[in-house]
Amino acid sequence: MKKHIICLGDSNTHGYCPDPDDCGNPHLRFDESTRWPMGLQAGLGTDYLVVEEGRSGRTTVFPDPLTQGLAAIDYLHPCLKSHEPVDLLIVMLGTNDTKERFGANAFTIGKGMERLLREAQHTDCWGGKAPNILLIAPPAIREEILTCPTIGSMGQRCVEKSLQVPAVFQEVATLLGCHFLDAGALGCQFNAVDFMHLTAEAHGILADKLIGLVPSLV
Repeated sequence: MKKHIICLGDSNTHGYCPDPDDCGNPHLRFDESTRWPMGLQAGLGTDYLVVEEGRSGRTTVFPDPLTQGLAAIDYLHPCLKSHEPVDLLIVMLGTNDTKERFGANAFTIGKGMERLLREAQHTDCWGGKAPNILLIAPPAIREEILTCPTIGSMGQRCVEKSLQVPAVFQEVATLLGCHFLDAGALGCQFNAVDFMHLTAEAHGILADKLIGLVPSLV
């Protein structure tokens, strides 16, 4: 059986692209040759099965009053059980948790991630092996968003909170014995349209890093 790798995330895992010049199509989504989970699949080869589980707007544990089904905690169990046995769960969330309507500071966002990862660790999906999770901290939202129409959906403190998230997530990963990666420290950049979604280049950078890292984790 192939090694099963689940990529659980938000729009930056789904591949949302607000810049048609960057994604090269009118569908506002990067194609399969660009999205980082599919880049990871191509680089790892046929011994691995990489599963894309990204959804725009997804949070760790916070229900969104405007759109149903966005809290990852509610989707986690059926997702993991659907793809068992799971060899590696990659989680990249946190950007949407900074939205003003959730009222969560960086500490609380970290607690949400801790709850999510604990739930994953205690889900019977690991094929008799120890839980194996890689937590990826997303890049910080760019300050230019503060004068962009997108700020209306995020709130004025989203940049401040997102800058604090990587350090908080690293603490969570250490506490729970999970692997950790800071996408911002890799040089992954958000675009210059809405300032909170990965560019095509950033998808490639992340995929390349994971191609080298994942075999040592599974």
